[in-house]
Amino acid sequence: MVVAMTRAPSTFRQQDVTRAVKAVTAAGVHIARIEIDKAGKIIIIAAGATIEDGKVTLVFSEPTADTSNEWDQALGPWRTLDSDT
Repeated sequence: MVVAMTRAPSTFRQQDVTRAVKAVTAAGVHIARIEIDKAGKIIIIAAGATIEDGKVTLVFSEPTADTSNEWDQALGPWRTLDSDT
């Protein structure tokens, strides 16, 4: 007698992962890796994150790209809202 082994039903779908990745990316967080446990829980580890004792800490750094534009120089001191002057 031959017993056919069937696959267990999936606990998550690809569209679930895609939605999670798009949401995290839209929030401006860079993804280091994605983990999915046996229960289907999707865990996204952010780049620059550290994990200690089960707690995730995000480490943000200054932007590396030049974010200035021509209005920065044109507006000069008036460009900041919290100016002391």
